Amino acid sequence: MYYVYLIRSINHPNQTYVGLTDDLKARLKKHNEGGSPHTSKYKPWDMATYVAFSDRKQAAEFESYLKSGSGRVFAKKRLW
Repeated sequence: MYYVYLIRSINHPNQTYVGLTDDLKARLKKHNEGGSPHTSKYKPWDMATYVAFSDRKQAAEFESYLKSGSGRVFAKKRLW
């Protein structure tokens, strides 16, 4: 399975991040350990939402959509 996930900073609630992984627990742990330069300064992180896909291409397309302008609006309205 492939997961598109949305995480939110615990200390900075306005900071959010959208990503793609095949291992949610390991990926969240990496974010919280500072293993990603894009999220390290806003740790710790909490999982807000995730969506599972059996097809990696579909997951990547959904992740790209969520990072677009209309996707951000959708996520803010429906997923956060």
